[in-house]
Amino acid sequence: MEKKAKIIATLGPSIYNENKLKELVNLGVDAFRINFSHNTNDINKIVLKIRKIEKKTNKKISLIADLQGVKLRVGKIKNEIQKIKYNQKYVFDNKNELGNNNRIRFAYPKIIKKLKKGNKILIDDGKFTFIVIKKTGSSVTTICKSQNCYMKSNKSVHVQNLDISFSKLTSKDKKDIKTANKLGCNWIALSYIQNEKLIFEARKLIKKDVGIISKIENKYALKNITKIIKATDSIMIARGDLAIDIGHSEVPKVQLSLIKKCSQFSKSVIVATQMLESMIENNTATRAEINDIATAIFQGADAVMLSAEAAIGKFPSQAVSTMSQTIISAEKYKKQHIEDFKNSIISNKDPVKSILLSVKDIAYNSNVKAIIVFSKSGKSAKLVSAMRPAAKILTISPNINVSRQVSLLWGVQSINSRDANGWKDMMSISKEIAKKFKFVKKNDFIVITAGLPFGKAGMTNMIRLYKVGTQWKKTKVLMKFYQLWMKYEIRKKKKNLN
Repeated sequence: MEKKAKIIATLGPSIYNENKLKELVNLGVDAFRINFSHNTNDINKIVLKIRKIEKKTNKKISLIADLQGVKLRVGKIKNEIQKIKYNQKYVFDNKNELGNNNRIRFAYPKIIKKLKKGNKILIDDGKFTFIVIKKTGSSVTTICKSQNCYMKSNKSVHVQNLDISFSKLTSKDKKDIKTANKLGCNWIALSYIQNEKLIFEARKLIKKDVGIISKIENKYALKNITKIIKATDSIMIARGDLAIDIGHSEVPKVQLSLIKKCSQFSKSVIVATQMLESMIENNTATRAEINDIATAIFQGADAVMLSAEAAIGKFPSQAVSTMSQTIISAEKYKKQHIEDFKNSIISNKDPVKSILLSVKDIAYNSNVKAIIVFSKSGKSAKLVSAMRPAAKILTISPNINVSRQVSLLWGVQSINSRDANGWKDMMSISKEIAKKFKFVKKNDFIVITAGLPFGKAGMTNMIRLYKVGTQWKKTKVLMKFYQLWMKYEIRKKKKNLN
């Protein structure tokens, strides 16, 4: 059984080797995340390796450029890591120098100015706590209140009960978007987003065939979530900073709520942060971690992500294998109890969604083995994926970047091929694909969707039903009956909406 939910692995020293990258792809990785908060000087060489593997495996691989954003971070530290003792005094300042076991750079003078005695400074997704005891000019002195505390370069900082408003891309983000465009990244992930303004600004700087992922990691984003979901292509539930901002006990219900809301608006959702945290150091996962992955799949996540487990962990292959096996197990259960997991989609009188909702209903017929989606822009592929049909989804796009982008979506197997130039050509391409992938046999049905006119990116407005082994003329007779039925179904749906 093939998994339908996708796996994202964060690039890092543990997996830079070409053989290791290929192994992870074979184990189930569908996308690689480039974390622009860390050193990306040699990333071009790694991307070339990934594209080489893509050709060898014949599997489209998404690249995600995760921008640093305005998420607060400490500077670099000597030897990349320093141990800080419990109850030790530690200074955060604005000095442009390497940190050590007594101090580190915190280049946010406006925030230092706002800090007061008693404020908590949380480091590395809340793992370590420092309490402010003194402020002097452009620095604050704190006391470490965590056992086994290790300060590392560029780790995240969160200051509790301190409201900071950000709604513009930083100069670093703009520079990194240019780098991502040159690398051929297929998604841009916006960090620490608070409203839709950041999305609109980013749209102007990226290519049309690049998607935007909005990372939800603070209470401001939750207040503006509907506008953010409507403006973005996907969201990522970044549970580390989100837990720090709203409280750990609030995250589970927020995760479920966000997945449901994204489903209603036909937007994909990624669940991230500490999914297999123990596997950074251990070759087996905890039962709680396995349950966490399964829960995300049961709730309807499109993808789950490995961060440090892949980038710097000791057992990246085992982590990917564990994640793949858990996804397959959860999806098998969902398939056996499909009525319990059907999602609710808001069509808002959208005729395209009404058509594709009909596709979903047809695809639950056991004789329908696949849905072939001709999608030049990727929009149709995203909508079909959001419907969560039971049948296999094959997307065809003449744009290689769109093919790579939609390969991150639930259930999608992406194919880069020439676009159809007419009805007969569309059927010819579909037949070739059905024959090539060998997942259908004679008398099985395939649903084919596309937008007219051919060769132009637009809305999905055509559905064809193809019976494997039939002649073109016979298929046309079958389609005539089917088209009449579809018109009736669409009228009925519109009537119900009104």
